[in-house]
Amino acid sequence: MKYSRELKVGVLAIICLVILYFGFNFLKGVNIFSPTKVYVGQFDRMNGLTAQSPVYIKGYQVGLVEAIQYDFSRTPAFTVVVSIDKQIALPRGTQMALVSDGLLGGGAIELQLPALMNRAMPHQDGDTLMTQIVPGLMDNLQTGLLAQLDSVLTEATNLLATLNNEVEQGSLHATLQNIERITKDLTVSSRDIRQLTHAQLPELMHKVDNTVEGLQTIVTDVQSADIQSIMLSLDSTIAVLNRALQSEEGTLGLLLNDTQLHDNLNTTLRNLDAAVLNVDTIVQSIKARPFVQKKLPKK
Repeated sequence: MKYSRELKVGVLAIICLVILYFGFNFLKGVNIFSPTKVYVGQFDRMNGLTAQSPVYIKGYQVGLVEAIQYDFSRTPAFTVVVSIDKQIALPRGTQMALVSDGLLGGGAIELQLPALMNRAMPHQDGDTLMTQIVPGLMDNLQTGLLAQLDSVLTEATNLLATLNNEVEQGSLHATLQNIERITKDLTVSSRDIRQLTHAQLPELMHKVDNTVEGLQTIVTDVQSADIQSIMLSLDSTIAVLNRALQSEEGTLGLLLNDTQLHDNLNTTLRNLDAAVLNVDTIVQSIKARPFVQKKLPKK
């Protein structure tokens, strides 16, 4: 049986379309032969989420976004329908989170399971889940970057205003002139120091060498001296002096050790003091006589 060319072309086109359909869904991660469950979530914005965006549970893709419906007359305006593998049972309290999918800003759905999971009462097919929007990396960068950029712009504006004020008042020009003058002074000082160093450094080094040589000579003389003999001679001299002080035969010994001589000396001093007092008394009594007072000159 012969088939017409048109029939062959039609069958081939149908086969290509079927292959294209299965291939396209395979590339998107859709298993058309696996039954699915559908869940609904409502959001007030999409953040780049589109139909066929992936659905994750703990980072593992379990489904796709089936459809996105919008009605701007109500809040929230967007209704997201997701489909996941029918074998997955979502416990009560599961949240549908809108997250960032990569650095390019695409959106995805993350099904966040509760900490305490009640597997006895899972969500049913078609249930509406609680939702939340998780800021992505780009959102955080934009928020922090805008704040820092605003601060930098404020500082730059203040700096430009200050510079403009300085320029208008002439202070900036005066400051630059002072900096230039200081730089010239430093250059002259550096040249003078360099010339002084070249001129006096050799003489100074020669004096230092002479001083070091003198110190080395002194150290050599001290090292070569008979220190032990000198110390022995000094000890002998001190011993002789101690014996002379302790002996009662010599003059120093008698002066230090003779008690009678010490007592006689004290007695003589006391007698001398008494004699001086007697002489003073006699002089006062003579002055008190009338004929002596007449002879004395009047003050």
